[in-house]
Amino acid sequence: MGLTLIKNAKIVNEGTILEGDVLIDGEYIVDIDTSISSKSADTKIIDAEGKYLLPGAIDDQVHFREPGLTRKATIETESRAAIAGGITSFIEMPNTVPQATTQELLEQKFEIAAQTSYANYSFMFGGTNDNLEELMKTNPKNVAGIKLFLGSSTGDMLVDNQEVLEKIFSSTKMLIAVHCEDEATIKANLESYLEQYGEDIPIEKHPKIRSERACYLSSSKAIELAKKTGARLHVFHLSTAKETELFTNKIPLEQKQITAEVCVHHLWFDESDYKEKGTYIKWNPAVKTAEDKEGLWKALLDDRIDVIATDHAPHTKEEKKQVYTKAPSGGPLVQHALPALLKAHRKGKISIEKIVEKMAHNPAKIFHIEKRGFIKKGFYADLVLVDIASPWTVTKENILYKCGWSPFEGTTFYSKITHTFVNGNLMYKLGKFNDTIKGKRLLFNRPNA
Repeated sequence: MGLTLIKNAKIVNEGTILEGDVLIDGEYIVDIDTSISSKSADTKIIDAEGKYLLPGAIDDQVHFREPGLTRKATIETESRAAIAGGITSFIEMPNTVPQATTQELLEQKFEIAAQTSYANYSFMFGGTNDNLEELMKTNPKNVAGIKLFLGSSTGDMLVDNQEVLEKIFSSTKMLIAVHCEDEATIKANLESYLEQYGEDIPIEKHPKIRSERACYLSSSKAIELAKKTGARLHVFHLSTAKETELFTNKIPLEQKQITAEVCVHHLWFDESDYKEKGTYIKWNPAVKTAEDKEGLWKALLDDRIDVIATDHAPHTKEEKKQVYTKAPSGGPLVQHALPALLKAHRKGKISIEKIVEKMAHNPAKIFHIEKRGFIKKGFYADLVLVDIASPWTVTKENILYKCGWSPFEGTTFYSKITHTFVNGNLMYKLGKFNDTIKGKRLLFNRPNA
């Protein structure tokens, strides 16, 4: 691979911006300084004048649909879109077909990724009402965590047996990530709207069906159980301002036993967007009110919320065009998440340093990911160069998702990812990909593992 020297970049790392150079040798960062001279005539030099150099984003929640749902997406297609969007590592969820609820099925997904993923990868093991014995075999050093659906979403992995839940929370030392929506509340709300509208319920009712109460009831119960058992809990995709009251910013992230994530779509859209976007912005949990969106931003910026992710979950356009009760929830986001957040930065909503903290540093800390998430000597060179003054508009022609659509279609962003390095390899440059190299399996340096 040889040496690569990135010159004159605005290096964003751990709350600071340093104008300087980064030297890559093979897979690793070997030097960072205000000025580094080329050590070899063979050194590849990239002049990054005016550009920001960020650690590659780590997306802790994606659905890449393989195996079994490959008409929607594959690990190959979506990891390609991810690196074009500055995401160099991802953690994928277990609700595929078949579901990753045995160690054998989990390892089959790792084998697919080893052959086809352009980004670095890990997968979560899926907990169910009856697989505790299998769950306990999960290796904490090379598996990201345990995923529990405490409210049903795509698939049928709802864990609703309280005794089983308590056993899982009590038995594993691994991070438990949860989707929190109260099923009984959702079912009651849905029945009410079905009586009123039949199958063609107006999409605007989605946040009333998958309501604030459904989210808060489930999140608060999960947190109560984590406190009771001492489990390490990570609550996915908060969607309400009320839920943010359940989390603290009074202690450092490294000391938190309970952490939280927000997704890009809950920071970008609100219920006023259903009129234009319809079922294309149907997610579980639902996009809710403008007040909820502002509450999520507030909690993100004051560090009650620790991570920004995508919950990338593509479906075909034909599926999304169906009536409310048949249109699946979820949408593709990995290619456009970082540009969307950089547009929020342009509007003064969030600093670039804070974006890096929430998309790279904190996922690495929360999951104890080995040698990633920072621009540091000795760390893997997962790096992204961004031109923050390069406008472009999302169109069908430049969408890379296999499903071929984006909820951001027609949106103009002002920042463009120009280069993406994965493990020291230049994998993406100005729209062109290096298709010859694949990412690596993430490893985890967990205490007491």
